[in-house]
Amino acid sequence: MPERTVIVIGGGPAGLMAAGQAALAGASVTVLEKMPQPARKLRITGKGRCNLTNIAPLPEFIGHFGPRGVFLRSCFARFFSEDLVAFFEALGVPLVTERGGRVFPESERAAEIADALLRWARGSGVALRPRAPVAAILVRDGRVRGVRAEAGEIAADAIVLATGGASYPATGSTGDGYALARAVGHTIVPPRPALVPLVTAGNVATRLQGLSLRNVTARVIVDGRRRPEAFGEMLFTHFGLSGPIILTLSRTAVDALRERRGVEIAIDLKPALDAAKLDERLRREIREHGRRSYRTLLGELLPRTLIPVAIDLTEIDPEKPGSQLGAKERMRLRDWLKDFRLTVTGHRSWEEAVITAGGIDTRAVDPRTMESRIVAGLHFAGEVLDIDADTGGYNLQAAFSTGWMAGRAAAGGRALRKDRP
Repeated sequence: MPERTVIVIGGGPAGLMAAGQAALAGASVTVLEKMPQPARKLRITGKGRCNLTNIAPLPEFIGHFGPRGVFLRSCFARFFSEDLVAFFEALGVPLVTERGGRVFPESERAAEIADALLRWARGSGVALRPRAPVAAILVRDGRVRGVRAEAGEIAADAIVLATGGASYPATGSTGDGYALARAVGHTIVPPRPALVPLVTAGNVATRLQGLSLRNVTARVIVDGRRRPEAFGEMLFTHFGLSGPIILTLSRTAVDALRERRGVEIAIDLKPALDAAKLDERLRREIREHGRRSYRTLLGELLPRTLIPVAIDLTEIDPEKPGSQLGAKERMRLRDWLKDFRLTVTGHRSWEEAVITAGGIDTRAVDPRTMESRIVAGLHFAGEVLDIDADTGGYNLQAAFSTGWMAGRAAAGGRALRKDRP
């Protein structure tokens, strides 16, 4: 039989994994990458450290993708976190597992992951063509026939579309894949920034710029109704809020803002104490240190930078002795400590979004092969699909897993075996 030809559009983690797997399965594979260098976004992921995956068990892992996570069950069953760890360690990249089950290269250099992936792809027989943007996917009689690029038409038996989303456009992720997929009949769920910092009203965040809070709980409030919450670390910036738990909650906030709904972030500064226990602690502080001023008492409860903001928002005289605080004032402080709110007015741009929400509607994609249900021979991988998760290594694992599945299927079979590189 003649050698099967596969074109992979996009040289990011999903595309390179798909290309290498297709080549190992016997196909002739070419990666068309529009940028001068493949894997540019991979080199800056995780603030340059590359949070590769997470060792969370499968049900918990899938839960981080929300309702759409079930789509990934098939490819995770074939290539999951332990397989990805083994894959890179076999390529000579030592990995370490940190707090929260997050896996990083021991060197803390994302470039090491990108370089190893590129060497592996080339060593597997993949031809890499940089500066090769694709203008169209060619389809005839319901099946892919190739692509149209600047150099002309290139024939192919199968295509893997792995162009990424629209975040960090300077790295080449500018949403090109959406237009290519839409042109051959696929529905695109509107792309929007995800894992993105939020902009808040007023000057409170500006006053607190640089303050990082750990072990707090933040919750999204939409039109007065409580929505998802997250526990961990957050950061105040000159424009609003950032940090891991804010990025996790941003998906809900962004969608609500798009619907022109009212959005707030409510911060519980003392999540380890319920209202009754916190009130008892305040009573104890007042009882033991009643001669101290309100300002000084706050120093036992809050970071120094936060004290002036607390004074303003609770509207209590900062010089008032603690022993003179009335029950209503104490309750006002307690309620503020449990429900410190900032109004969200917007979010930062695509340049600051870690990933993209939205993309190719997965209902028209076979999760067992990543193949289009509309066009035979067309497969998808990575962020171009409408799948996105919280921070913690989940999104990058999805890129590698969907790339693994798409590459093997594009080469001519589902290839259930978990071969090592």
